[in-house]
Amino acid sequence: MNNFLLKTFASIIGIILSTSALAQDPEFSQFYSNPLYLNPAFAGSNNCPRVALNYRNQWPAISGSFVTQSVSYDQRLGYNKGAGIGLLVTNDVAAKTLSTLNASAIFSYHFAITRKFAIRVGFQATYFQKSLDWNKLSFSDQIDSRRGFVYTSQDVQNGTGKKDGVDFSGGILGFSKRFYFGFAAHHVNEPNESLVLAESKLPLKLTGHMGAVIPLRKSRYKKSTTKISPNILYRNQGTFQQLNLGVYVNKGPIWTGVWYRNGDAFIVLLGIQTDLIRLGYSYDVTTSQLTLATAGSHEVSFSMNFTCKPPKRRYRTISCPSF
Repeated sequence: MNNFLLKTFASIIGIILSTSALAQDPEFSQFYSNPLYLNPAFAGSNNCPRVALNYRNQWPAISGSFVTQSVSYDQRLGYNKGAGIGLLVTNDVAAKTLSTLNASAIFSYHFAITRKFAIRVGFQATYFQKSLDWNKLSFSDQIDSRRGFVYTSQDVQNGTGKKDGVDFSGGILGFSKRFYFGFAAHHVNEPNESLVLAESKLPLKLTGHMGAVIPLRKSRYKKSTTKISPNILYRNQGTFQQLNLGVYVNKGPIWTGVWYRNGDAFIVLLGIQTDLIRLGYSYDVTTSQLTLATAGSHEVSFSMNFTCKPPKRRYRTISCPSF
C-alpha cells in the first residue's frame, strides 16, 4: 500500500478518535442550492413550496470517502403572511465509519423595511444522532511499513460509540432586487457530541455571505437575458476558517460558475434552471498536496418548485442564484 495513502488514512482516523479534536460540519460547494443548510432564514423565501435534494462525494479515490446527502422542504405559511417553515434532513458518512444524521425544523419571518428592501430572520432546532462503527477502524499499531495493515490492534473501545442531542441555530437575510447578504450562527449551544468517555463540544459556526445579480444590457431598446452574479462567503468554526470567492453567469436557462476556496480548491459548476426545476453539477479541483490521490469532489443538486396560488399580498423574494 502506498505510504502516502497510509499516512492520510491514519490521520483521518486519528482526527475521528481524538478526544480533544474539534469537529467540523460537512460542506457543500453549491451552497445556494442547499439554502436551508446555508442559512435558516431562507425557509419560505420562495413564492411557492420548494423541495431540494443534494449529494456530495468528497475524495472518492481514497478508501473511505466522505459522502453527504440532504433533503429539504420549505414553504410560506399562508399567502398573506410573512412566516415560513422548513424541514431539513442531512446524513453524513465519513470513511464508511462515522455517521451523523441531523433532522431540523425551521421557522422564519419576513419584514418589509422599505418598498425595495426586506429582511428575513430564521430559527432552527436540530436533533442529531452520531454513531461510530468501531469494527471498521484501523489504528497506527496495525501498520507495517512495507506490508500495510497486517497486525492486530491493541486499542480497545472507549465508550458506546453513539451520541444524540439537540442543537440550535439562527440566521438573517437582507435583500433588495439586485443585492443580498446574510449571516448565520449554527450550534449556538455548542452541544457535546463526543463518542468516547470525554467531552467534545461542537464549536459555534459563523457564516457570512453576500452577492449581487447584475443584468447585462444588450442595447438601449433590447433587454439582455444574460446576468452575472459575483459572490463571497466567509465561514469560521473553531480554528477552521474558509473564504469562497466566485461568480455565476446566467444565459437563459443555463448557469455556469467558477469559485476559488482559499488554499483548498477551484470549483467549476454547470446547471440548468427553469421555473419548475433546477439541476446542477459541480466539481472541486483540489489544489493541495492531495490533488492526485483524491480525484477531487463531485456534487449534484436538484430542486423543484411547486405551483401555488398567487399571493394576496406580495412579499419580495430573494433573487440570489440557486447554485
